[in-house]
Amino acid sequence: MGEMVTDPAATLARVAEVSGRVQTMMLDFWQKSAAKLPATLLEGGGDSNPFAAMAETWEAWARASHMLEPGEFVRMQTDFWQDSLKLWSGLLTGDLSAIPAAAAGEDRRFRASAWSEQPVFDMLKRSYLLASAHILEGVGRLQGLSDAEMARAKFQAKQFVDAMSPTNFALTNPEVLAAAQSSDGESLVRGLENMLRDLQRGQLTLTDESAFEVGVNVAATPGKVVFENRLFQLIQYSPTTESVHAEPLLIFPPWINKFYILDLTAEKSFIRWAVAEGLTVFVVSWRNADESLADVVLDNYVLEGQVAAIDAALAATGAKAVHAIGYCVAGTTLAVTLAYLAAKGEAAKVATATYFTAQVDFAEAGDLLNFIDETQLATIGKLSEGKGYLDGRYLAATFNMLRPTDLIWNYVVNNYLLGKEYAPFDLLFWNSDATNVPAKWHGDYIRQCYRDNLLVSPGAVRVAGVAIELKKVTTPAYVQAGKEDHIAPLKSVWKLTKAFSGPVRFVLAGSGHIAGVVNPPSSGKYQHWTLPEGQAMPERVEDFQAAARETKGSWWPDWSRWIAAHSSGQVAARVPGAAPGFAAIEEAPGRYVKARVG
Repeated sequence: MGEMVTDPAATLARVAEVSGRVQTMMLDFWQKSAAKLPATLLEGGGDSNPFAAMAETWEAWARASHMLEPGEFVRMQTDFWQDSLKLWSGLLTGDLSAIPAAAAGEDRRFRASAWSEQPVFDMLKRSYLLASAHILEGVGRLQGLSDAEMARAKFQAKQFVDAMSPTNFALTNPEVLAAAQSSDGESLVRGLENMLRDLQRGQLTLTDESAFEVGVNVAATPGKVVFENRLFQLIQYSPTTESVHAEPLLIFPPWINKFYILDLTAEKSFIRWAVAEGLTVFVVSWRNADESLADVVLDNYVLEGQVAAIDAALAATGAKAVHAIGYCVAGTTLAVTLAYLAAKGEAAKVATATYFTAQVDFAEAGDLLNFIDETQLATIGKLSEGKGYLDGRYLAATFNMLRPTDLIWNYVVNNYLLGKEYAPFDLLFWNSDATNVPAKWHGDYIRQCYRDNLLVSPGAVRVAGVAIELKKVTTPAYVQAGKEDHIAPLKSVWKLTKAFSGPVRFVLAGSGHIAGVVNPPSSGKYQHWTLPEGQAMPERVEDFQAAARETKGSWWPDWSRWIAAHSSGQVAARVPGAAPGFAAIEEAPGRYVKARVG
């Protein structure tokens, strides 16, 4: 940090220097970036405009507000002004007990001492919290909206109040002002540099990406690529035990992310842990979509993807069946694949199926449903027009919007307003490693699953002409859900327990979509819940939660015991690349995972 400048002339010179640097940076940015501005975001109207969905939501909100009874509208205004007067009175008199609860709660965005110790900022914070609470409550009172419109209105209102937080603006954030003053403006210059760099790359930087290299300190578990086609590479990992279960483990990660979420550092790696548990581990590394995958739909991910990988793992090991894992969308597809195999008389190829935070009934799929309408589908079509794939950065931004305070505004404040250095964090490095997806598949997936919820209707979805009926699946299933999952909500994942006809073990993990899954036993973090042995699976998730027993720490050992109970015995450990016809193509993690967007 620089020393405080007190001489007026020196201060003016310093301001002129900083302003000149800022102007030069902005001019350079616009000269380099003007030709790259996405015209689809600025041109067109109606369905071609990606901002139309938000406009339609606000239009519906405005329409509904006019349908409020006059008395209800007056009550809403009166409630707000009464609470505002209580807030002013409590602050002026020092009687904090008189402050309305909405303005008195804790919020970690305001944890810096200045928000409480400096009266102006304390008032600003409490006024914002009070107004936010009334806005969100007011949306819930709107009339004349459909359930879908109400859900979108609440979602957009939450996006609005999060964006309007005084922490997100330089002149209303005491931390930003203090940092600018103590650094002679250098923090603002660094923040502008960070912002312009992100605008050029089209993605918010979350971590020091130079601290990680795929295959070196992430995705570094030893193994070989033993099979590949246009959709995926199949990695077989080197054993660390003398004997292994007869059935190999085949992991299908989601192709909307890179597989190494399950192979971060050695301490966090599910893959490395599973190898040490005595499993022959195969992992599918999906190809980053480009123009050559423009034709890919669900059929391809089932037949060229999962069925091909199952057959390859069986041929490479000589095993009769595999233990399969499907994570998120790959879990949804695994359910389809099992139904397809059942219809073809080939269900025995899969001994067990494990589902990490997966869904097949999307009626209660959470906030992602707010992105599913014809306007959004038209936007996706426009963004992928002429390419055949959807840029992974669009998907990354969508998922970040589900938790804007944590995954957007937190970094806007730290990176742009405070100009802080990026801290290295492997999980955020993975999160920033976006993946393109085939546009045709993505559009079909949104329509068939999120919009029309077809998988719950027997025969409504077909793969290569074969009717998909989930109730025909009798494969033993292990279903894992996250208690705080914002992508695959608990109530939605729970429906997997009723989707099939085979035995199901359901495990509820603490935390969410990522930390609930990636929770190694060595960390000692979180907890998980299971039913007492012998107790039948209840109909409702609430009944499960009432009856379940809590166990501290990771659920991984519970899964390992379940896998062992469904295995047929032990065989000598298998060396990747040694099986005839499956010679090593290259070292793990392979080249597919190293392809980056942008």
